[in-house]
Order: sequence, then structure tokens, then C-alpha cells
Amino acid sequence: MSDILDHFIAEMKVLISRHSLEHEMVSVIARPLTPQEAIGRPTHDDYPLLKGKERMMEASFQNTRGQAYSDHTGNFSGSLSVVLNLSMDSNFHRALLIATANAVLRNIGMIEKSCHCKDHDPQRCALLLKDALKPYSPQRVGMIGDQPRLLEELSRRYEVRLCDMDPENIGTVKSGIIVEDAAAYKEITEWADLILATGTTLVNDTIDRFMGRVPVLFYGITISGAATLFGLNHFCPLGR
Repeated sequence: MSDILDHFIAEMKVLISRHSLEHEMVSVIARPLTPQEAIGRPTHDDYPLLKGKERMMEASFQNTRGQAYSDHTGNFSGSLSVVLNLSMDSNFHRALLIATANAVLRNIGMIEKSCHCKDHDPQRCALLLKDALKPYSPQRVGMIGDQPRLLEELSRRYEVRLCDMDPENIGTVKSGIIVEDAAAYKEITEWADLILATGTTLVNDTIDRFMGRVPVLFYGITISGAATLFGLNHFCPLGR
């Protein structure tokens, strides 16, 4: 288990104890959302959610929703304590934990956004990326995980390398950028002066790989809770 995920679980247990939630039988219901529920009807149809490569896991905690991307989803109903003590040995369990944590953190007022943007928001989000990157003054950006609108925006302004875990993407050209295999992550992190990484690196337990040499800006709703707890750089301006 990555250090960040391990610390995330520990912090969540502390918070739950502090708010006296551990003794309550809290109902947690998680299910994979349909693409339309998760992202609505955006202008483009090339998002992983619409291609069926990933699904959105949604957890409901005291009528507050939290979400997380995963390529392995399923249904679950049980107590909060059960979720926190699951073995973190699959993307399903990790997505369940992270979606639940996002719902809890929103419920207790620690985060304001815990659900994915919809419809035309992804396109609007990309237009906001330029200003978010200004403080870093990057020349070479390594992108971890394909988000088509963000990649389009990056490719207009910077040297970009992209790696992705979807075998169907590897070797294809997107926005003029060749998609590299996930194994290229180390070379990319050494080449770049900024990493723009999907928050699903927390779900697939690869997040520690990208921490250290250069600044990392995580994008997406999945990492909303962890970014707040650990002060990680986070870009998700239109999350809901």
C-alpha cells in the first residue's frame, strides 16, 4: 500500500473518532454510476467514462454523496467502520474507501466538492487550466492519465508527454501527443518540470510514484478529500 493511502486511512480513522462516528451504525451505500449519471451529456464522447473504460463509484453517507473513479466497481452496503477496515487489495475496495471518505469529509464540512462535473463542464474546466498552471511556469508537462480536454489545452502551450494505463490508448496519437505505456512514468517524471496527474492514482495505488522530484498537480474529484487532508495541489474547479 502506498504511504499516502496508508496515511489517508489513518487520518480518516482519527477524524471519525473525533466526530464520534465510529460507534454509530452509519449506512454506506456505494454503486457504479452509469456514464450519464456520472458525467451527463458532454459535447465530446471520448472521455473514459463514456467509453466504458472506467466507472464512477458513488458512496452515500448520511445523505451526502462522494465519488471516485475506478476500473473495478461493484455494489456495497455496510457500516463506515467496515469500509475503513477493508483490505486495500483491489481497486474496488480502494475506490469504495475513497468515495466514502469524500462523502464523509463533505458531510463534516472539510471539503466543498465531492462529485464529478457534468455536461459542458469538462470543456469549461480545460479553459481554466492555463491560470492554474501559471504559478508553476512549466515548459515540460508530464501528464499521468488521459483527460482529452486537459490534454488539448496542454498541447497548445507546453511540451507534453502522456502515459496511460489503457492498453487501447498506448501508441495512439492524441492532440499530437503519442500516448506512452504506464511503464514510462519514471522517465516522464525525470523529464518534466511539472506533473499533471489524475487523482485515480490514489485508487490504483500508484500515487507515491509521482511524488518528490518536481511539483505535482492532481486533477479530478477522486482525490478531493486526500488533497485537502494532505495539502496536495489540486485542480478540480467545477466539481459539484
